[in-house]
Amino acid sequence: MNHLTLGFIGFGLIGGSIARVLKKKSAPVDILVYSRRKNPSLDTGVEEGVINKLVYDIGEDFSSCDIIFLCAPVKKIMEFLPVVRDVASDRCIITDVGSVKGAICKAAKEAGLEERFIGGHPMAGSEKTGYENSTDTLLENAYYLLTPSEKNHAEDIETLKELVTLTGANCVILDPARHDRITAAISHVPHLIAAALVNLVSMHDDEDQSMKTFAAGGFRDITRIASSSPQMWEDICMANPEAIDAYLDDIEEIIASYRRSLSDRDGAAIYKAFENAGEYRSSLPKNKPGFIGQAHDVFINIEDKVGVIAEVATVLSKGNINIKNIGIVNNREFTEGALRIEVSTKQAADRVRSRLKEHGYDVIDRD
Repeated sequence: MNHLTLGFIGFGLIGGSIARVLKKKSAPVDILVYSRRKNPSLDTGVEEGVINKLVYDIGEDFSSCDIIFLCAPVKKIMEFLPVVRDVASDRCIITDVGSVKGAICKAAKEAGLEERFIGGHPMAGSEKTGYENSTDTLLENAYYLLTPSEKNHAEDIETLKELVTLTGANCVILDPARHDRITAAISHVPHLIAAALVNLVSMHDDEDQSMKTFAAGGFRDITRIASSSPQMWEDICMANPEAIDAYLDDIEEIIASYRRSLSDRDGAAIYKAFENAGEYRSSLPKNKPGFIGQAHDVFINIEDKVGVIAEVATVLSKGNINIKNIGIVNNREFTEGALRIEVSTKQAADRVRSRLKEHGYDVIDRD
């Protein structure tokens, strides 16, 4: 690969993770980052050597870029397209990391960038945002989708594919419309449903907040993504309404069928619903990073005694393992184990399991 100057407009979790892994692998790249305002975490990126140059104006510096990554929310990406068009050189490839592709690719065409813009979507993420939460392993083995147009030059597509592959991600080419149908089903609608479940409980909780008190374990797991950025999800839903609406129609039909089964006391239908769901879920690829965001949790059974959490924390600390969160699981309806340990990466979770097993702890294996 020839030496490349990569420009980033927006440098948070995804942009930072792309840059971190390329720098870690000593890829021949210089990283140029635009920020609207001073940001201490980006100053840290400069000190770490991840960022070669930090600027506060999209101007002459970006004219030297070989590839520009738009790493902003969906709506902002579309707003930045004409700005980038006016500063980038004719040879510059322009791409993005937005989770909606149809609306962005259409905006790129309207901005006169159809030959130079290649839509991108790294299917990895977290509820955490910002450069300070980026890692050099976030994209490892994740799918990184590219949605080129018929007008893109083959050599530009190959250059971007080569760069994506360097991050450790699996590069896949998709049509923008197909991309949006897929992501609506596996990400956009699930986020809306998670928000609906949390709002349902909030709506019906009593003065003592009993539901909140007992809403641990399974409820916490299945609604974790409801904590994502409201602004980001407003932008995503407004950019992909047709595909989302079509699947919400199907969800309404499924819920209606459950209500009929309950009304008719049709236990066999409820059983079949869970059986079908269980079989399909069991067929999903295991240990694959997901752009909904993974919780890297380890659960263990522990003896109920004073100081047990401190003991576990000490064992992991001596193994040089950083714990993000640790706590007792009070509701065990869906979760085996009484202690939950959260870490930043799958690799760290594997190290936690290995070290705890070495010290005789009962580690619970979960899908």
